[in-house]
Amino acid sequence: MSSEPSATTTIPAPRDLSTLAAARAALRDRYLVPPEQRPASSARGVHHMALISRDVETTIRFYQDLLGFPLTELIENRDYPGSSHFFFDIGNGNLLAFFDFPGLDLGPYAEVLGGLHHVAISVAPDRWERLVAKLAEAGVEHVIHSKVSVYFSDPDGARLELIADPLGAMYGTKVL
Repeated sequence: MSSEPSATTTIPAPRDLSTLAAARAALRDRYLVPPEQRPASSARGVHHMALISRDVETTIRFYQDLLGFPLTELIENRDYPGSSHFFFDIGNGNLLAFFDFPGLDLGPYAEVLGGLHHVAISVAPDRWERLVAKLAEAGVEHVIHSKVSVYFSDPDGARLELIADPLGAMYGTKVL
């Protein structure tokens, strides 16, 4: 039996952490403009982010009933007849949207280059604690990080983070 990896074996590329840190520092030095010199963004915010849902009702129950994000609209997807396009209010005029694609076999969620890693949604600290408790009560596997962040997956495998840091901050560091 060969000890060589098969064509389907994924071997992580070697990482030289000091070289990666130096490259990150060079990018910061080259592109990061100090706040007092930074121009205003040309954007107003995220209108909506659209994910894919395998089952509309399951998605509604998860996002509205478990997480407390009100369903705001449910319409037909203009680009795929029979498909639903539906929206949840995630605060501050932002929406999380979904499509379902009946009749298409889309396969399971996968993290791919250019794809979604996770959606981080800001919640008030007192709500964060209640939502973590609700996730536990509902049997949703989750991981708490840095006492302000909880990671979990929705029914279709999309990764979510609920973060109790203020908008514009990440684990106590101002990022905006």
